[in-house]
Amino acid sequence: MMYFLLILFFGSLFGITFMIGRKLMMLQNGQVLHREEDFLKIQHLEELKHLTIKNIKKHGYVGLVAIIRFYVQSSNFFKNKYEETKKKIKNIHIRKQNDGSLGKREVSNFLKMILEYKNKIRKIKEKVKEEENL
Repeated sequence: MMYFLLILFFGSLFGITFMIGRKLMMLQNGQVLHREEDFLKIQHLEELKHLTIKNIKKHGYVGLVAIIRFYVQSSNFFKNKYEETKKKIKNIHIRKQNDGSLGKREVSNFLKMILEYKNKIRKIKEKVKEEENL
């Protein structure tokens, strides 16, 4: 690869020196060529400039519309995906809570006894109040 690059470098160097040498030989002999370039006319450049600006504006507007459409579509897509993911996570969380609780828990016997005593005491208090009022 390095030999190939060196061959290209020296080949182009030789070509450039050959072209410059030929021009110098022509200048020493008194042969000078004057060429007029037709493509550098001002009127032609102005027309090209106007066409270029017109095309740049047109393609710029099309590109701007495409970018805005892509932004709106992608933001809606990500918003919908975010909501779906949020619902899925919430459902998973609810399922895990329900699985962990194993349905309704049975009340302990101690708490049942205390509840019965409270009810009995309340009934006794109501009876006492009724007797006092009579």
